[in-house]
Amino acid sequence: FSDICIELWRGLNQLNGRFNMESALDIIANKRDGNQLSRDEIHYFIDGVVAGNFPDYQASALLMAILLNGMSDEETIHLTTAMLQSGRVVELPEITRPKVDKHSTGGVGDKVSLILAPLAASAGLCVPMMSGRGLGHTGGTLDKLQAIPGFSVYLDDHNYRKQLSSIHQAMIGQSEDMVPADRILYALRDVTSTVESIPLICSSILSKKMAEGIDALVLDVKSGSGAFMKTEAQARELAGALVRIGTGMGKPTSAILTRMDQPLGNAVGNALEVAEVIDCLKGQGPQDLMEVTFALVEEMLRLGGLVKSGTDSRGMLKALIADGSALRAFAELIEAQGGDPAVVEKSALLPTATTIEKLHYDGETSGFVAGIDALLVGESARLLGAGRMSLDSAIDPAVGVVLHKKTGDSVAKNDLLAEIHCSGASNSEFAVSKLRAAFTFSEEPVSVPEVLIDQLS
Repeated sequence: FSDICIELWRGLNQLNGRFNMESALDIIANKRDGNQLSRDEIHYFIDGVVAGNFPDYQASALLMAILLNGMSDEETIHLTTAMLQSGRVVELPEITRPKVDKHSTGGVGDKVSLILAPLAASAGLCVPMMSGRGLGHTGGTLDKLQAIPGFSVYLDDHNYRKQLSSIHQAMIGQSEDMVPADRILYALRDVTSTVESIPLICSSILSKKMAEGIDALVLDVKSGSGAFMKTEAQARELAGALVRIGTGMGKPTSAILTRMDQPLGNAVGNALEVAEVIDCLKGQGPQDLMEVTFALVEEMLRLGGLVKSGTDSRGMLKALIADGSALRAFAELIEAQGGDPAVVEKSALLPTATTIEKLHYDGETSGFVAGIDALLVGESARLLGAGRMSLDSAIDPAVGVVLHKKTGDSVAKNDLLAEIHCSGASNSEFAVSKLRAAFTFSEEPVSVPEVLIDQLS
């Protein structure tokens, strides 16, 4: 009798193996033919990818089918949930403050998170923020933070919870056991030209954010030459999808559309951006950077239920900067994660470049800056070593660009346009050439559009 049972067990396993392979093929074929995938099909596939049951070529085939045929909101919610549940999901019942995070779709000079987290924590929120690294011409929050001597972006679960309970903010990288499905699928998307799929973007962003233990989420969706979405229409489509999917998963979600045609703020490069963050927290920040930061924190406070309207809190936020509360909160964050909090008063402790080259306006007649191409500025900084050519590239935290003129500013012969912070002779000639090409000029005054475009909720 036992021998019969063993043979039946083997037969069932063989049958199950054939069923699994046929199911994977069926799922790919269904999406290839434009059909809607069920919750069970999506969960089955994600579980199989994480377990290593499906080869990369099958996962890649499904990603391409999703890119070509799209997904309904219902499918995208199922995909995001499956990715979220592929690893550890943090629950923070011990935190009584509203837990609200912010995510940016990326840009050049976007150091908002480093200002926003301590400011929002000072205003009464808890900010559990999981961030990423830069790739290509866009900077990464983790790289900026690690320009601070000693700062660690990795916290175990115990210290993550302890820090959120004590100083109400944490800025960490993605741990190995959180959303492993995203790491696998993002690597495949990067090499199969499927990054642009809105359902895949939504599931990647939201699965990581939902894993942090948040109550609500505010998104900064950027549009322009330095953004992932080059046109306002593309940015609006992505923002709408993110809001619908986040809300559909039971988390209040809103999005603010912002411009990224020129860099945000003046500094581009990791240590240079940290220095600008400190200036902002001392009340000396560039107007465009502070306008975006204030708008996002205001919306976080509204979603967190601390104010009825986002605009009700602008005066309070300015007061928290004026009285030093936000700067002290930033110092607390740095110290809690192993960094040297003295940098908030001594920016010279940050890494510095060995050489500073200067770019001057060489026109014969006075005029105005008509535009600064954010993409070219970002590429210039990357050539200097501030960004990565690939995920495993090393970066130089000291290098980058500091703009002394922005769009709309007047210029006269020999006016300083920008400083180029270099370490050695690393592509500095090419970087300066690209930076010069980023500037365009006009003989007539230039109208500068508002950095805030719209809000979706």
